[in-house]
Amino acid sequence: MLRLRLEMPWVSNLKEKRALVRPVVDRLKARFPLTVGRIDGLNAHTWEVIVIVTVSSDYAWVEETLNMAADFVAAQGEYQITQEDSSIVALEDLLDES
Repeated sequence: MLRLRLEMPWVSNLKEKRALVRPVVDRLKARFPLTVGRIDGLNAHTWEVIVIVTVSSDYAWVEETLNMAADFVAAQGEYQITQEDSSIVALEDLLDES
């Protein structure tokens, strides 16, 4: 899982913010095998938090894919990434909890 906080302090309304964030989310989903969710800041016009998730039995592949996704987001938009958190849970760990 990769969590990114995107900030756009110069944006003055929600429509303008969505015009910056939504295309990046759509391009991410089209380019990588990921699920992307806009999870916080939906009603704030200067920031938003998105979460990027993928599933695989290959830890290295997940790590590389999330890193590529973070780089892609950073290169695409007219915003600042002010927070980036990631965590990877091994499939074996999830199965052991069941």
